[in-house]
Amino acid sequence: MIVKVKEVRKSFLNEYVLDGVNLELNSGDRVAILGPNGAGKTTLIRAILGFYHIDSGEILVQGFNPIKSRVEVLKSVSFIPQMPPPIKLSLDELLNYIQKSSDISREQILQEANKMDLDINKNLKKQFLKLSGGMKQKLLIAIAIAKKSSLLIFDEPTANLDPKARESFYKLLEELDSSCTTLFITHRIDEIKELINRKIYMELGKVVEDEIL
Repeated sequence: MIVKVKEVRKSFLNEYVLDGVNLELNSGDRVAILGPNGAGKTTLIRAILGFYHIDSGEILVQGFNPIKSRVEVLKSVSFIPQMPPPIKLSLDELLNYIQKSSDISREQILQEANKMDLDINKNLKKQFLKLSGGMKQKLLIAIAIAKKSSLLIFDEPTANLDPKARESFYKLLEELDSSCTTLFITHRIDEIKELINRKIYMELGKVVEDEIL
């Protein structure tokens, strides 16, 4: 089992954003999490990543508590947020940092980026912060895929991509190892329906539907 979420509750200002959520993800699951704004989707992901302390319940990622064993959890997880972080490093500095801190091959990142028509070598001196939204997203996706994580989590990963880049992104996902677990928060269910084998619908902090496709 890759992820176990058991009776998880999380509140903000005395309102439950997660209200008794139960969820299990296994190796090779390709899951889309759907639901309206405020359903608890992003809060659930942030709790799985250890960004939030939960009020009650249990979350395990490959057997580790994401708060107590955050380093171990993040070794095997890649997360691509909807809004890229405001990183002020140049691309060259960023790639050096990632290679040293996460042992991700710089060459592999360049290869994955090229598949989405992003030529990193031409932009090495540019600050990540000053790239276009699409270029930032492509680079984050390339880094995540190059890491070869057991769990890939995407929060609206194609929001800043043009149609051609979206097509390239989906082709990259088709090349992933079959044991890799992918989790999408998305409103573009039609675009990823061929890539998922499970659909989860959340509403008011609860999982109200969990369908195997």
